[in-house]
Amino acid sequence: MLAPEATALIVGALRRSRLCEICNFEVVDSKHVTFNLQTKGAGDWHVTCSFRITGHSVEDMRTPSLRFLKTFHIAAKRGSFKAAADELCVTASAVSHQIKVLEDELGLPLFERGPRSLALTEAGAHYLEHIDAVFSRLESVTEQLRVRFSRAVVRLQVPPFFASELLLPRLASFSAVHGDIDIQIATDITPNENHASDSDVSIVVGNGDWTDVQATRLFPQSYVPACSPDLLRQSRIRSVADLAQEPLIAHNHRPDLWDRWAANIGIDPLRPKQLIRFDTMSAVVHAAEQGVGIALVSTPLSASRFSAGSLTKLFDAELETGESYYLVTRPEDADRPAVRQLIGWMLQQFGAAA
Repeated sequence: MLAPEATALIVGALRRSRLCEICNFEVVDSKHVTFNLQTKGAGDWHVTCSFRITGHSVEDMRTPSLRFLKTFHIAAKRGSFKAAADELCVTASAVSHQIKVLEDELGLPLFERGPRSLALTEAGAHYLEHIDAVFSRLESVTEQLRVRFSRAVVRLQVPPFFASELLLPRLASFSAVHGDIDIQIATDITPNENHASDSDVSIVVGNGDWTDVQATRLFPQSYVPACSPDLLRQSRIRSVADLAQEPLIAHNHRPDLWDRWAANIGIDPLRPKQLIRFDTMSAVVHAAEQGVGIALVSTPLSASRFSAGSLTKLFDAELETGESYYLVTRPEDADRPAVRQLIGWMLQQFGAAA
């Protein structure tokens, strides 16, 4: 018979242990935990026990198709089957079919589908977190393989307007010196608030409050009202109040900029005769150049257009957002020679002192 002290220790340990909700035996670690279909959360089930109520067998437990996983990864990141289809060069129905097959294989829904909405389920969000890390690691290993046995490749993600206004006009100077480094450049109209998992280097607009990355501040973000010189000559704009007489141009992803600019100079929100929205800053600026209306444009990124005379500032008052452009990379990527070369060049070109 066990001593009372030993019995107490065993009873205490059993009380602290987690038991499988199906077989009532101990769940010893996270590998034995599966997804609880009833509560839509992680349940204390043995994986094999869960097969008893889901109708699967151990033989059914196989890794889903890598192609379907990639489709899920892109659709989940984009939040749209159509956007994923465009990136994969397939139809939206093909993406929907692949996701449905994946969900059937897993035995649980990954997306909540609405008439005009698409959202990840709790299971889908959990799956994306791990799939994202897997693909990021796979791409990193692939690039390291290329670095070791062939040409160096650096993956760079930048906002589209940053790319067209600052990066592309200067990129030839990097290529002339570092012709042995291949660059894969990705742009995305959706504002990127974090360092992309599939990039070695990113340009991100934010406040620099990121963990597990190296972030170097380049320059602050600010906006100023601007229009074409012809529109300014033809209009009767003499004061801020006159802005209501002209169409105002806005950015879909920054819908509050005009209200923030008005508050910044101490006036009530503007009530223009017409509001025209675009989904990219490039379109906003181009529309302003064409005389469509008056736009709040990025001051640092539009400097060349002001110098060329295609855009004219209406007022000196700028909206400083409190954000800045940052050059961001992971510490392990920053150690690669090709990444170091690109980062050094970008800091020279786009740093605050440049």
